[in-house]
Parts: sequence; structure tokens; C-alpha cells
Amino acid sequence: MSYLDNIRVFVRVVELGTLSSAGRDQRVTPAVASNRIKELERHLGVRLFNRTTRKLSPTEHGRVFYQGAVKIIEAVNEAESAIADLSHNPKGSLRITAPLGIGRRLIASGIPEFHDRYPDIEVRVRLSDHNVDILSEGVDVAFKLGVLEDSNLRMRGILNCERVVCAAPAYLEKRGTPETPDALIDDKHDCLLLRYPGSKEYYWTLQTPDGTTRKLEIGGPYDSDDGDVLTQWALEGRGIINKPLFEVKSYLNEGALVEILKDTPPASVQLAAIYPHKRFQDPKVRLMIDFMAERCQRMIGKMLE
Repeated sequence: MSYLDNIRVFVRVVELGTLSSAGRDQRVTPAVASNRIKELERHLGVRLFNRTTRKLSPTEHGRVFYQGAVKIIEAVNEAESAIADLSHNPKGSLRITAPLGIGRRLIASGIPEFHDRYPDIEVRVRLSDHNVDILSEGVDVAFKLGVLEDSNLRMRGILNCERVVCAAPAYLEKRGTPETPDALIDDKHDCLLLRYPGSKEYYWTLQTPDGTTRKLEIGGPYDSDDGDVLTQWALEGRGIINKPLFEVKSYLNEGALVEILKDTPPASVQLAAIYPHKRFQDPKVRLMIDFMAERCQRMIGKMLE
């Protein structure tokens, strides 16, 4: 087995906590991942992990070795990236993530075309509406709607996305059309929320007539960690949603959804590429961001026509 491969598995076990998770990340079986850790321990002559039934935690030797191992991996990656940049032949793997909605519509559907252009780049895509820890999970690029909250990361803005509050005609006929933001709360409207551990959308931020914004702690009878589920519920007349316009424009055009609170719309949100500071030195990362930025701008433009 390659000593470098052993180190890569070791680093991911420390970061992810289990052999199975590290194995999936490195595309090997848990048994192979276990063998690589054992081989590394034999080579070093120390035990690297304390083993429990659920999780592996690094020993003191493991924590010390991890600090050096991360630097080794970073140095190798940077060296490979420098060679790829000079040879104009980028190689290796990219880990990218995106929310389910934009991931399905904009990101995942473009991966085959990206691979056609750069066949030596292996792309691993994870779509999730959960808050992904980019650093601990080894993500190279995260495409997301929102603001940059971690100073250890960098952001490249792609597009400013208008949002709308809308509901199905059947819901509005039954419950009435709220004329003001306060009516959402006072009339106890069923607002459909995106909720998951660490979610920031327990409230809606709406603009006011004077140009400022206001946070509203709205509620509803049920919620989901999948934004597309919320849209489906809204189409079925189950409540009100707050969505990027490009995601619901076709339903608005068809009349399946109706925009409300036009005078006090939600604050817009930025579609952006988020990445660790060092990763932009990697030509693979630059190529992916450039490719997806152009593609998202073009596709969203068409959706809004």
C-alpha cells in the first residue's frame, strides 16, 4: 500500500471520526481503511487511535502526527497543482457541495460537461440543505445561497438572487391574502420553513418601504430540511414559502403560485462559491468556479425570462 494513501486515510479518519466515513470519502472499503491505519501504526510503532464501538478518537501520538500529516497532504496537493498549472493538464479530485435545489438544477447537471472538458479531474458531488462544515469535511468548493460567516473561508460572488414570498391560489382563497408582513404573524399563517440543525431560517428577512430590512419570527405547522419539499407543499396549498425567484418563476408564470407582499419582498441573497483560502491556488478549483459561475448566470437568466 502507498504510504501517502495511508496518510490520506488517517487524516480523514481523524476529521470524520469513523473508518466507514473515511473509507467512503477515499473510495475504499472500511476493511481497507482499517488495514491502512494498522499499517501506518506498525510503521510508526505507536497507536494512533483510541477505539470505541462508535467512534475513533486520536491518541496523543495521533494528534501530533495529524498536525504533520495535514501539512504533508497540503504540500503534495500544492505541488501537484503547480505542475498541473504549468502543464495545462489539471488532474486529481474535487469535492464540491451545494444545497439540494440549486444543486439539482444548476450544479450537478453541469458536472458531465465539466468532465468532458477536463477528463482527468474526478468530481465528487454532495448535495444537502444541511449546513456543511467545509473545512472539517474536506470540501474544495461549496456553492450556496447566503453570506460568508467563516473568516477562514473565501467567497466569490456569482449572482445576486431576488427572493419572493408566494403561495398557491387555493391556500389564499382559504386563508386570505396577507397584505402586510405583520399579517403573517397576526393571522397565524402557515409559513413553510427550511429547518435543520444550525439552520438560520427560523425567521424571514423582509424589506420595508423605507429600504431597510426587518426580521420576522414566523411559524407554521410543519417544516422540512429539503427546500424542494417546501415548494411541493406550497403547490398543494399547504402554506406560504419564501424562495429565490428563479426557483419558482415557472410556477408564478403558470399561476400555480401567486406572489404576495410585493411591496415588502424578502431581502435578496447572493449565490456564491465558498472555498478555503489555500484552495484557490489549485487550478482545478479555479476552473470549477469559473465554469459554474458562467453556467449559473446563463441558466438563471433563462429561468427568469
